[in-house]
Amino acid sequence: MTFFDLARKNAWRKPLRTVLLMVSIAVAFLIYGLTASFLNGTQGTAGASDDILGVTSAGGRTQPLPMAGMARIAADPDVAAVGYVTRLRGFVDVEKNIVAINAADPDRLLAVNGKGLGLTPALVVAIGHARDRVLVGRALVQAQGWGVGQRVTVTAFDTPREDGGRDWSFEIAGIFEGENAATDTYFMIARYDYVNAARARAKDTVDAFIVQPRAGTAPGELAARLDSLFTNSATPTRTQSERQFLEAFLRQYADVGLIMNLVVGAAFVTLLMIVVNTMVIAVRERTFEIGVLKTLGFSRLGITALILGETLFVFAVGGGLGLALAKLATILAGPELGLVFSAPVFVKGLVIIVTVSLATGALPAFNAVRTPIIKAFRTR
Repeated sequence: MTFFDLARKNAWRKPLRTVLLMVSIAVAFLIYGLTASFLNGTQGTAGASDDILGVTSAGGRTQPLPMAGMARIAADPDVAAVGYVTRLRGFVDVEKNIVAINAADPDRLLAVNGKGLGLTPALVVAIGHARDRVLVGRALVQAQGWGVGQRVTVTAFDTPREDGGRDWSFEIAGIFEGENAATDTYFMIARYDYVNAARARAKDTVDAFIVQPRAGTAPGELAARLDSLFTNSATPTRTQSERQFLEAFLRQYADVGLIMNLVVGAAFVTLLMIVVNTMVIAVRERTFEIGVLKTLGFSRLGITALILGETLFVFAVGGGLGLALAKLATILAGPELGLVFSAPVFVKGLVIIVTVSLATGALPAFNAVRTPIIKAFRTR
């Protein structure tokens, strides 16, 4: 019998107890996988760019910037391309079905961030055939069940039309896929000229300018230089990378990362207490057998490794199951919920499995090696 076989048989000594432990561990790692995937998707750790810059108002993203500012930004020699976007939020059919629309110049958007969004010249041509045409992200299309050529009506929350209504009708001209699975595609891209001409207020303004630096340009230095252009103007700006912008946007509502870490931490602390208590009882039940192993010549290190191997086996099975379920959930519902189960999330999960299993087995292993052989035999 190999060392692994002995650890595995000890773990399955009481199958019901072992199964319940594995289920508890799987639930904890499922929580970890889902929360980490949510943070990874929403905060842009996997899909957001550190190079593309967003220029917004220093007073907050709800304060518009005049379109005239684009010429000053484009005049900087280190700016390769510049675009702009106005965001329109509303709902389709029912108020709970919220969608977002980015009104932009398609050609400029293609030049600045076409690769990241998965835009192609063919899609830009398709949206150019009529002013009320839009491109819809793959995630939004899958969630809504829409198709190319379909007309959709979005009721805006805070962007009324000149005619007093809030309903915006669009025809779907194409679907953009995003550069990879981490790219947010749960929104629509509309033509700025259509939205700007029809809206009742804030005409000729944008929510943000999008800047693509030239190759070799340090984004941080360019950001500071762009902000200095508007320091003494009526509309001072704040320039950030796409990743910084997304993180700052989420923190307007709450420190999502801290909340998620607290939830995961609470789950693992509870799990640690349960498993440590269970393993202490399980090893105590085998005190006589541990005495026999010592008599046969097993060293302290060997007995410690045997108990740690047992806890590692239980955590590997339970944690692996939890991570697999988290991955399955991101495949099934990831696009709609913004879940991205990336390689770093998986690797961190494996590190947690090893670390927590060793920490869990430390106390019962210590109790086992310090029990004298005579005392161990008296338990029979």
